[in-house]
Amino acid sequence: MRAAVVVALLWGAPLWAQDCADPQTQADMTGCAALDFAQADAALNAEYAATRDRAKARGAAQADALLQAQRAWIAYRDAACKAQGLEFEGGSLEPMVVAMCKTELTQRRSEDLRRLYENQ
Repeated sequence: MRAAVVVALLWGAPLWAQDCADPQTQADMTGCAALDFAQADAALNAEYAATRDRAKARGAAQADALLQAQRAWIAYRDAACKAQGLEFEGGSLEPMVVAMCKTELTQRRSEDLRRLYENQ
């Protein structure tokens, strides 16, 4: 929940005013996108922790490789979504587009982590 509050404040949308079932303003839509990302990020963090535990069970080298891959993936996600948001640079859509991009990529990464050691 703390991450959701931080994300909502950073995006300029008060957490307590969100009606994400039917957002009516751009600010509400942006706030809801930020909340969606915060939820996806929390799920990713939980999935990463479980995957890290499985990697550690296979040895320090595998755990280190996973850590390096995750760090590189975060840099990729942030850069890719920044690039996507630049289509709307300076406009009210930019933060929403970036948050939606981060949500989508984060959800995909969670699924990738979930499957990483599935068949091993």
